[in-house]
Amino acid sequence: MDKKTRLAVDEGEMLPLMEAFFTLQGEGYYSGKSAYFLRIGGCDVGCHWCDVKESWDANLHPPTTIADIIQGIDRYSVDTVVVTGGEPLMWNLDKLTSALQNKKLQVHLETSGAYPYSGNFDWICLSPKKMQQPLSAIKPIANELKVIINNKHDLIWAEQQRDGLSQECKLYLQAEWSKREVVIPMIIDFVKKNNDWTISLQCHKYMNIP
Repeated sequence: MDKKTRLAVDEGEMLPLMEAFFTLQGEGYYSGKSAYFLRIGGCDVGCHWCDVKESWDANLHPPTTIADIIQGIDRYSVDTVVVTGGEPLMWNLDKLTSALQNKKLQVHLETSGAYPYSGNFDWICLSPKKMQQPLSAIKPIANELKVIINNKHDLIWAEQQRDGLSQECKLYLQAEWSKREVVIPMIIDFVKKNNDWTISLQCHKYMNIP
């Protein structure tokens, strides 16, 4: 990457965009709603069950200008844009979110919270991971906590992640997809006993859409 491009990336004028696509939100509070997804490359959190490991190496995804990103969105009838990854907070998102909101778009973030917050979002989905836990500053502004459940110990850890959240934050438990047949009954039992929580199903996988 040349110095000019590196400077543009550092200032948030370009981002390593892995892919962009218009589909339905498949998880959490907005599940079933249409949304345009921006998947930003780069992640070092290292979830062994991650289904987009190709996003981890940002060098595989050439920097894309904010203008080109907006041009791609303009082809569709979109009212919500979801910025996901990878781990999008590895990058400066100020100029991206400003450009999106200037288009009167609702802008959502999906993050592990492991990096400092940037940008201005209408909805923040915090999905913390044990391998690299979230920074405390993200907790009070999260609208939604979504914890991936791989085993029974993750349910205890999920409760611990409530510390620092606002009272309005929505709480979701989502089965790790490859273990869903074992884990979903476990989550159902937990939610019956802890009614602050809601199950999040990966509806897009059941519908076989991106």
